[in-house]
Amino acid sequence: MSSDQHLQEIRESVKAICDSYGEDYWRKLDQTQGYPTEFVKEITDSGFLGCLIPEAYGGAGLGLIEACTILEEISRSGGHPGAAHAQMYVMGSVLKHGSEEQKQKYLPAIANGQLRLQSFGVTEPSTGTDTTSLKTTATRAGDTYKINGQKVWISRVQHSDLMVLLARTKSIEERSSKTDGLSCFIVDLRGAEERGLTIRPIDAMINHHACELFFDDFEVPAGNLLGEEHKGFRVVMDGMNAERILIGAECIGDARYFTDKATNYANSRIVFDRPIGQNQGISFPIATAYAQTEAAALMVEKAARLFDAGEACGPEANMAKMLAADASWKAGDTCLQTHGGFVISREYHIERKLRETRLYQIAPISTNLILSYLSEHVLGMPRSF
Repeated sequence: MSSDQHLQEIRESVKAICDSYGEDYWRKLDQTQGYPTEFVKEITDSGFLGCLIPEAYGGAGLGLIEACTILEEISRSGGHPGAAHAQMYVMGSVLKHGSEEQKQKYLPAIANGQLRLQSFGVTEPSTGTDTTSLKTTATRAGDTYKINGQKVWISRVQHSDLMVLLARTKSIEERSSKTDGLSCFIVDLRGAEERGLTIRPIDAMINHHACELFFDDFEVPAGNLLGEEHKGFRVVMDGMNAERILIGAECIGDARYFTDKATNYANSRIVFDRPIGQNQGISFPIATAYAQTEAAALMVEKAARLFDAGEACGPEANMAKMLAADASWKAGDTCLQTHGGFVISREYHIERKLRETRLYQIAPISTNLILSYLSEHVLGMPRSF
């Protein structure tokens, strides 16, 4: 189990890197839809982006609790960890289900920055979060699989060398259960547009480099199958649990960013000859947001420690994401209200962070889906859909 001192040392090291960039760096990238190449390189070279990769493969050999600390601090410093977080949560799938050959082939190069694993290809236009109904197919043809279909909201494809892709290897009619017949693949994106992959960037409200993908007889070597054929849903779920916990940590970072900003402004802004923080209408909402953030942070920590211990953590991962996303949105709204009208100016950075944190009310899974999961699988109530 990681000590508080160890985590604090990680936090301080990440903060030092983030301080060398500053919020203007992230604002410019947001305005230009740019990718933080320099930041990603530095956080890779420092060993933080490969923190989950075992030392035997050139990584730091740390756990999800350390990964959460890294992403939280990037968020709290005003940065946008979306440019780096996928490599952490996708790593859970590769580590648990990858063959030794796959690990030897990819992990050292990912750890030293030669390769980027920054994309997770699951969501489709017609199925959304109904993952078990996805339509993209992977048909075995000798030593390869031919991929045909469409994905949407797949981030960082144009800034990644590798992607983990989920596709159907059995038709819906052939499957023995809703989760049967799905398979995962490690897809090499280098030169992919010359091999049958069409990439269309999506103009979105946040700088997540999201794209729509079209596969037309796109070939993937059979050796790139991740885990067992037809059992890819379990592979993806391991990655999704890590994703929800890590996103929860980012939201905690966002919430603390907003609370820091609101508190500092409430103490320094003088109206009617006194700081506005002296007014309970200002101070109480900030205090409430702080309390909600600290409570959500405990759930994120619990989920991360369960994950690191190899224990079941589905309920905790989902609750961590939901509670942290609610806390960050509440803190962001409170921060905006505290600052008043000037805050909508981009120079304050808060409107950018508010847009970024708003995403997590609906992604990577919506609040309603989490509540449905808890109702049915934890509380034992009838399935609602």
